[in-house]
Amino acid sequence: MTTPPALSDWVPGLDDSATLAEAHAGMPGDDPSVVPWYVRLLENPASPVALPGNVDLFGHDSIHIILGRGTLPPDEAFVLGATMGSSGRLSRWQQKLFTLAATTLYRGPWRLSRDDLLLFEMAVRFAAHQRIQPLGDVPWRDLLAWPLGEIRVKLGIHPPDLLRFYATERALWPHSAAARRLPTSVAADPVCPDE
Repeated sequence: MTTPPALSDWVPGLDDSATLAEAHAGMPGDDPSVVPWYVRLLENPASPVALPGNVDLFGHDSIHIILGRGTLPPDEAFVLGATMGSSGRLSRWQQKLFTLAATTLYRGPWRLSRDDLLLFEMAVRFAAHQRIQPLGDVPWRDLLAWPLGEIRVKLGIHPPDLLRFYATERALWPHSAAARRLPTSVAADPVCPDE
């Protein structure tokens, strides 16, 4: 039996043939209790002041998988930006509030750097421009048996566009560990309608 990688070393890639359940089974995880109150306040749907795109931890992990992102701070910035940007409801003041919280209130691995915040803003625009379905509203548990490629098609996530974004990210931050390990191709690539 192989030992799963540490959460910080895990990167799902863009495998279109694996199911969401298979991808979750390969993802190491922390106990939900390690998520600090300030993250739950702004990002969890149980919070009365959660920002647009809020999602439970299972959904958040599913979004990491679908977008092919690991769990380093730049990965979190992209996942949060894409989730909030896809909501169609993120106002400028809410984006500013998140930026303030992520740079002053958030601690440890949850705190975002200036570069992470730029990536967050780029991801907000990317998701809105791509017209990705609201990722925070997806019934992720209902999709466990679905292949990841089919989920991406259903949600309007086009791997060629993701790969172009990731190439830009690698060019902007060539020394970033998160950028260096981004996917450069899609495994078991299905026919994408926009290719």
